[in-house]
Amino acid sequence: MPPRAPASVSSVVVIGGGIVGASVAWHLKVDRAWPGSVTVLERDPSYAQAATALSASGLRQQFTTALNIRLSQYGLAFLHARRTPEGAAIPFRENGYLILAGDAAQAEGLRTAHTLQRDEGADVALLSPAQIAARYPGLSTGDLALGSLGLSGEGWFDGLALLRGLRAESQAAGALWQRAEAAAIECDPSGAAAGVTLTDGTRLAAAWVVNAAGTRAPALARTAGLALPVEPRKRTVFCFGCETPPPGQAGWPLIADPSGMWLRPEGAGFIAGKAPTADPAVAPDDFEPRSNEFDEALWPLLAARARCFEAVRMTGLWAGHYDWNTHDQNAILGPAPGVPGLLLATGFSGHGLQHGAGVGRGLAEWIAKGSYRSLDLTPLHACRLTAAPTAEANIY
Repeated sequence: MPPRAPASVSSVVVIGGGIVGASVAWHLKVDRAWPGSVTVLERDPSYAQAATALSASGLRQQFTTALNIRLSQYGLAFLHARRTPEGAAIPFRENGYLILAGDAAQAEGLRTAHTLQRDEGADVALLSPAQIAARYPGLSTGDLALGSLGLSGEGWFDGLALLRGLRAESQAAGALWQRAEAAAIECDPSGAAAGVTLTDGTRLAAAWVVNAAGTRAPALARTAGLALPVEPRKRTVFCFGCETPPPGQAGWPLIADPSGMWLRPEGAGFIAGKAPTADPAVAPDDFEPRSNEFDEALWPLLAARARCFEAVRMTGLWAGHYDWNTHDQNAILGPAPGVPGLLLATGFSGHGLQHGAGVGRGLAEWIAKGSYRSLDLTPLHACRLTAAPTAEANIY
């Protein structure tokens, strides 16, 4: 094995150039003007199979933990302040999220979450079934108990445009982006992270290693002796059009149905999805859409929620992955237990794009200052994985 030069005390290697890795690089080199070296490793700069590119790119404040709400709020402010590499604002469609409850227990959950969300400054409102029907004619509300609507600060955006902007700005500030795939995290005799070995055998020394490799993060963590409860879960997104579109379709929010289905307007039609009943882990490179899910699972739920969906035509589909935290569906962030110098950023379970900005800021603070300064991410450290889980309830 070729020798490796010693790491500078101010050198960082970030594994993964998606939104989380890009945010770490941006917050170090642009936000903090950090003098050390930052290298971002990305195996596929086309992002053809990246979660950032394949995500439905939603942003909401309707979470059930204060930390997740605050991460979304920073993500919202960050999004509004960013520009594309061409200088344009990042497109953001602020239609809101409408989360529906189908029974008394679900309604009580919405009320409890609503109190927390309002305390945290979220602009949300509880709606009766009659109010939902009046606001969104065409929705069937007879089986509903309650709804929660984000009135502002929620919607969906161009995640790839945001990523391109962060990459360009961090590069201009001195971050090196390298097309490369990490094979292993190297540790020194004391057990501390010391660098990364690439699949071509190249060895990169580093004082800090950030594992932001998405669904590939657990395999890399194992090379440093860590077992993480994270696995790739495949989600198929379907595009469809209606024979008779509902009134005011363009203004509809993202609707989260009690059945687990979600849908929102997109162009002249809609997109929708649902976690499959059988939801096994898949290979990190398995992106074959499950086309049968539309007729077998999704269309009956669509037709039940709105009569206009009784006559629809599927116009496209794609599949992406969640880096699914089987413990509590929350991100695993910060210093890796027993491996000094290694920082984790994985297990987002579907909300990595909207929380990437806040996570990148926090990890940059940890590297530069040795602690979190803006928002305490300690509740999401890996040490919690040995305790009984308190799961995030709102996962879509």
